[in-house]
Amino acid sequence: MAPKLPLPRGWKRRVRSSVLQILALSHYTFTALLARAANSKNRQVRLQAEIDRRDHEIALLHEELRIKDGRMERVPPHRRPHYSPLERMAIMELRAARGWSARQAAARFHVTLTTLGSWKARIDERGPNALLWIPVPVNKFPDLVRYIVRRLKLLCPRLGKVKIAEMLCRAGLHLAPTTVGRFLRADLRWPEPVALAAAPGPVVKARRPNELWHVDLTAVPTGLGFWTSWCPHALPQQWPFCWWVVVVLDHYSRRVQGWMVLGHKPDARTLCAFFGRTIRHVGATPRYLLSDKESMFRSRGYRRWCRRRGIKFRYGAVGKHGSIAIIERFFRTLKSDCTRRILVSFRRVEVRRELGHFMRWYNHHRPHGPLGARTPDEVYGGLVPACRRPRLELRPRWPRRSRCASPQAPVDAAATRAGPLQLVVTFVGGRCHLPSVSLRRAA
Repeated sequence: MAPKLPLPRGWKRRVRSSVLQILALSHYTFTALLARAANSKNRQVRLQAEIDRRDHEIALLHEELRIKDGRMERVPPHRRPHYSPLERMAIMELRAARGWSARQAAARFHVTLTTLGSWKARIDERGPNALLWIPVPVNKFPDLVRYIVRRLKLLCPRLGKVKIAEMLCRAGLHLAPTTVGRFLRADLRWPEPVALAAAPGPVVKARRPNELWHVDLTAVPTGLGFWTSWCPHALPQQWPFCWWVVVVLDHYSRRVQGWMVLGHKPDARTLCAFFGRTIRHVGATPRYLLSDKESMFRSRGYRRWCRRRGIKFRYGAVGKHGSIAIIERFFRTLKSDCTRRILVSFRRVEVRRELGHFMRWYNHHRPHGPLGARTPDEVYGGLVPACRRPRLELRPRWPRRSRCASPQAPVDAAATRAGPLQLVVTFVGGRCHLPSVSLRRAA
């Protein structure tokens, strides 16, 4: 007979809090076990750890969708928000691709069988009043251009209208961001840029490469966050719960000069050794080194190291916009376009491989708006930017001497008369979140 366990008084009032504590503790334990298994010498153990991690992520996503679907099911069908014509067509396409029956598709998207049957009966309607439709071009560009823009958005959903315009500009097709926005027919509304006041005081400016370097570090979580239910309501910011990424960025060209991945927050000695390796690799010493006011950048060893090499260290102003905005914007791009698009591994080798692909894409393929759609490598090496090469003009009645969307470029008459074009999208390292766009003649 099993012994009886005494329960504390009032334990029923603490059940909900206990559930949160147990789940948070299980996440803590599961992460630690997966990290050890991912770094095992046995290849089978590493593969099983990766499978378990993906199964766990899929289960959590299914639970998230179940909760959202449950909320929608409680709304009466006649009061639910209507799908747009584009979304209706996308539902019909997904049904055909998945092989769902009418009942399965209706249950997935919370519509009635009558509604789904009405969509199917009216699928071939034409005109602006059609129930299902695909947007038609509203400007003078041919359908090919619209198809290229929408296909690029489909292949790279993280790209916005400005970035798509810049990438196509480098490929020879000059489009304005507003034109790209009309082609995409997005429901999003981009906010107008707000002019920020410049920070008062002396400002360090870079007039050439390797004159001013930014340095900073950020934590990249291996999961989706650091929150936990027990005090201090945060997981320890070290491996296996996160990786620390240190980056050195050139201000003039926005080029990543060096980076490293650590399992814990680095100290001043580790940073100085990293700076030395970066200087030897680049073959140049910066005049200024700009950072924030964290303890390792204010330490005596760091300042002494800078003085011995003739580097003037500067600190960003606390609470002021624009002081270290360049590298902070880089970290935002790193997380939104790379680390949040993948499952961050527990193995340092794999994390370095993923970040290496991103750094190459960022330096060589990603155009920058402040640089005039040029890439950091083009600015750093003084190369002729791809956006300044002769462009493609596919509008037959467009005056040849008229200005195109910025940046301005002459018309490539030979390529324009070549006929159909082919959109070629390659991915750096085979990663779908790191696209490289080009246009070539169709065979």
